[in-house]
Amino acid sequence: MPNVEDNLQAKVQSNVQPNAQTKAQPKAQPNAQPEAQLYVVATPIGNLGDITLRAVETLSQVSLVAAEDTRHSRILLASHQVDRPMISLHEHNEDSMAPRLVERMLAGESIALISDAGTPLLSDPGYRLVRLAIESGIGVTPLPGPSSIVTALSVAGIATDRFVFEGFLPAKQAARIARLKALAYETRTLVFFESNHRILDCLQDMAETMGPERQVAACRELTKQFETILRGSVEQVSQLVEADANQQKGEFVLVLAGAVEGADEKMNQATAMARALQEYLSSSQAARVAAKLCGVQRRELYEKLEN
Repeated sequence: MPNVEDNLQAKVQSNVQPNAQTKAQPKAQPNAQPEAQLYVVATPIGNLGDITLRAVETLSQVSLVAAEDTRHSRILLASHQVDRPMISLHEHNEDSMAPRLVERMLAGESIALISDAGTPLLSDPGYRLVRLAIESGIGVTPLPGPSSIVTALSVAGIATDRFVFEGFLPAKQAARIARLKALAYETRTLVFFESNHRILDCLQDMAETMGPERQVAACRELTKQFETILRGSVEQVSQLVEADANQQKGEFVLVLAGAVEGADEKMNQATAMARALQEYLSSSQAARVAAKLCGVQRRELYEKLEN
């Protein structure tokens, strides 16, 4: 009995016309200069094999590659036999470097902008250069490819029809909790970056502010050798990370389920109920009863009663 692969091969062969002429794709010519403009090129987030053919071709042809860290990016380029001049463009020198690069493009050079990993400008430098290039009438061409944000969303098992990217949360706990509270009733899926130093604290703060049952996917070292994806409630994932030191290493993308529609209305109802109960109970007891009946976070409700 033929397998799926045999059937698929037969189908492909049946669709080939006998007289069809197939053009061979030309190899990238290192000396062929593309149009003088800025190319925003996505690069792998871990696995070097994830780079696109178009990215390799463009990087092989531009006059200059502007990289966040030239030492890091040179490894990627060398793995694909790309040898082009490079210049460093990072958050500390972008203000001064962007005008110089724009001048070079106005003089006829083509420049590729890459980051250390993924799509440039997403929690990476490059915005000022892109903005200045546009204002100067220089063409800006995107070369799509890897993005840790989209990669994490694709495997999280959490709704992806509407989402918002929040980047890194504040490093200090008070500011982090304040930001999470501001997002507590956001109904869109939330995507965060987090470092290995703060991943456990971040998950614990999420459990406190968003509720321990909120669903989350902690995506670690995506596309790399030690990639792991932990899925479950914030409380469950937090416990898994705390119990395994290896799960506290590497780079993280957190995909957090949005709030249930109408959650803010539930809190308003719980607050009104708790205030009425305060006539007979302490604030703590009133918050506990109202939170249980209305399905909201007791701690958040208690803080509302006290403010």
